[in-house]
Amino acid sequence: MRATSGTIHSKRKAKIFKKAKGFRAGRKRLYRTAKDAVMKAGNLEYVGRKLRKRDFRSLWIVRVNAACRLQGISYSQFIHGLKKANIELNRKSLSELAIHEPEAFNAIVSRAKTSLAA
Repeated sequence: MRATSGTIHSKRKAKIFKKAKGFRAGRKRLYRTAKDAVMKAGNLEYVGRKLRKRDFRSLWIVRVNAACRLQGISYSQFIHGLKKANIELNRKSLSELAIHEPEAFNAIVSRAKTSLAA
């Protein structure tokens, strides 16, 4: 006969059910479906961690672009001007500056514009 009530088997099942807590219907109650649901959730979790980085970068770019357009320069020209002026600020910090310190951001934009003109 096959052992189905051993400690190792029980602990493995308990671990799956703990991860499936909060799922709906049989996905939290039935071992086979819970196991599949936990596996899929884990895969989506992994993918989501990668997507979050892309989403935030695009958000920062949109914010910087909007702030640049108010100063009469496009995002791509602004970034090109920063590279020419040897200003190495990442997009996250530029976004934060544009939101919380508009004067400082405007100064950076003017530096980028002057380096483009030169």
